Amino acid sequence: MVEHWSPKPGAVGSSPSWPATIKGNNMGKFSTFIANAKAELHKVIFPTQIQVRQAFLAVLLVVTVISIFLALVDLLMSSIVSSVL
Repeated sequence: MVEHWSPKPGAVGSSPSWPATIKGNNMGKFSTFIANAKAELHKVIFPTQIQVRQAFLAVLLVVTVISIFLALVDLLMSSIVSSVL
């Protein structure tokens, strides 16, 4: 098996089973990630209570209509099958 070396001087590991990684301070990367996540979270526009209520009622209405439709189809199909048998 041929071993491939990374061209980066600070990299360790060199085979596909052990990919090259950079030595360094990972806590700095983690704190940067957390800071960026907080910044993105501040950009989020959360829905108002009225918008949540409207969406809830819309979903409830659609689910109710589809449930009634499927119940009628089931009743129709069961009556057809029972009349055939």
